[in-house]
Amino acid sequence: MDAPLRLGPEICRNLDEALSREWLETNGLGGFASSTVSGANTRRYHGLLVAATKPPVGRMVFLSKLEESIALPGGAFDLSCNLFPGAVHPSGYQALEEFRLDPWPVWRWNINGVQIEKSVCLLQGRNAVVVEYRLLGGGPFTLDIKPLITARDYHSLSHAGPSAPQPNLHFAYPGAQLTQTGQWYYRFFYPREQERGLDCEEDLYQPFALRFQLAGNSPARVIAATEPPDDWDINALLEQERHSRLPSSTTLKPALQRAALQFPAARGESTTVIAGYHWFTDWGRDTMLSLPGLTMAAGKPEFARSIIETFLPCLNQGVIPNRFPDFGEAPEYNSSDASLWFVSAIQFYLGLTKDFSFVGDRCYPALREIVEWRERGTLFNIQVAEDGLLSGGAPGVQLTWMDAKVNGRVVTPRDGKPVEIQALWYNALRFTASVALRLKDQAFSRRCEDLAARCRASFNEKFWNEPAGCLYDVIAGDRPDGSIRPNQLAALSLPRPLLEGERAVRVLNVVRRELLTPFGLRTLSPQDPQYRGRYEGDQESRDGAYHQGTVWPWLLGPYAAALFAVHGKTPATLAEVRALLDPFREHLFQAGIGQISEIFEGDPPHAPRGCIAQAWSVAQLFDIAQACEV
Repeated sequence: MDAPLRLGPEICRNLDEALSREWLETNGLGGFASSTVSGANTRRYHGLLVAATKPPVGRMVFLSKLEESIALPGGAFDLSCNLFPGAVHPSGYQALEEFRLDPWPVWRWNINGVQIEKSVCLLQGRNAVVVEYRLLGGGPFTLDIKPLITARDYHSLSHAGPSAPQPNLHFAYPGAQLTQTGQWYYRFFYPREQERGLDCEEDLYQPFALRFQLAGNSPARVIAATEPPDDWDINALLEQERHSRLPSSTTLKPALQRAALQFPAARGESTTVIAGYHWFTDWGRDTMLSLPGLTMAAGKPEFARSIIETFLPCLNQGVIPNRFPDFGEAPEYNSSDASLWFVSAIQFYLGLTKDFSFVGDRCYPALREIVEWRERGTLFNIQVAEDGLLSGGAPGVQLTWMDAKVNGRVVTPRDGKPVEIQALWYNALRFTASVALRLKDQAFSRRCEDLAARCRASFNEKFWNEPAGCLYDVIAGDRPDGSIRPNQLAALSLPRPLLEGERAVRVLNVVRRELLTPFGLRTLSPQDPQYRGRYEGDQESRDGAYHQGTVWPWLLGPYAAALFAVHGKTPATLAEVRALLDPFREHLFQAGIGQISEIFEGDPPHAPRGCIAQAWSVAQLFDIAQACEV
């Protein structure tokens, strides 16, 4: 059997290395637990229980961490670690021998021959965490635990006040002696927040202290939950968790499969996808781009169907939500591509399951609505133009996935006719036409085919940039944008491509030369004067680089699909596509352990940045692994 993901003492006892590696547990509700291998929190988003109070949103940090120490004949020794301004205290990482995912986070310390193991398991479908300690060798000893709590929105920080925080939090601690304390701990320092130009210090409250006598095989457990856990059979729940989870792996495909299962989450009685951890919620575009890979990773076609059914009632003038806000406010519909990726998701589901009854009965009205609203004009001026191309835009609004804004300034203006929108529109029209034909709606089928033909003719006439040997990125009025970006791959990679033959080969050559890196595709050619090769600094600086050269792993999915579409699944292309995955085998041990980061810097060495775990990064790479049979 493949070994679990494991870090040894050379990483665990090196503070810089241990702080740079984070772990993640999710609960299928949008809640999570996360911190660094060292045990020190370095982000406002770190905590042992970050609960989704209105699944999958309304996230609140309730249990920040546990302070842990043991009493041995030679004295007291700390297991925990914290960062304060100018200080590290305590420094339990110095005795840390191992961190592994087995199948949830596990730490092992060796203190004067005493072997202690700690594990953190977030229970699925519950806002509840189980922290367990076991004696593996030596002892017995006394284990002292001090919970540090807060009651705040996960985007904010807490500070000491005249009264204690009152989180909706319940504890269970079988066999422990409890002492009421009630005191504040001050100025925990979060360096990742400082790097992001944000507030970076926090105060935490300790309501009580626990003391366990640890000996033999009996574990010490602390359970924290948003509902009373007193009558829970923790042994049975942990055994259920162990049997239901995939083991961690150092082999890429099973590792990606396990990573993929951390993103699905409940939205009411239906299913959605968390776009990324720690700070994203469920986004329409990200969900649809992730759906094929997550479905294949889960091995359950019904997952795709559930996602589709979640979004069907949310259509507004032929547009699905771009984002569901954090606390259940009205969804945001500012996207020109999410609905077209939704059509692609339905197309994938039909190809996978042949379930035409569902597509015909439940999805076809939505497919018609998406087409018809674009004919007549819908939100944000999204409408079919006279030349048959799809146009859209409104002042100060970004409608495509390149959506960063800095102080109200659009960083990557793409109003007009973006290249990928045309490819998605053409694909949606051809697919909708085929569904209409099977349903004997010949008139609408012909209408879609006519629209598709007009789109294809205008696209091939207007988007080809002969001097550059590739496609324009956007056409705004009569002004084509010659920026070399990865968006043009959509014209090659979708099931119904807009570009084929010699021009498609030339596009691939340009993308390979200008944009391909070991960890994905740059969002802008380094030859462009607007290129930004580093993603760092405050929010203004980071947003200014987000789509101006920053590397995105998810774009390897369209790149691989384009390679197969243009050159076929030959031994040479299979070898080229498999090679795309190689750098991620090492990345599994970096940033988010066992996960794939959201972005990487455009310049070497392409440091990982952004979210430590991103749904479409994992899903698209799993798609590639599946296609290559690795």
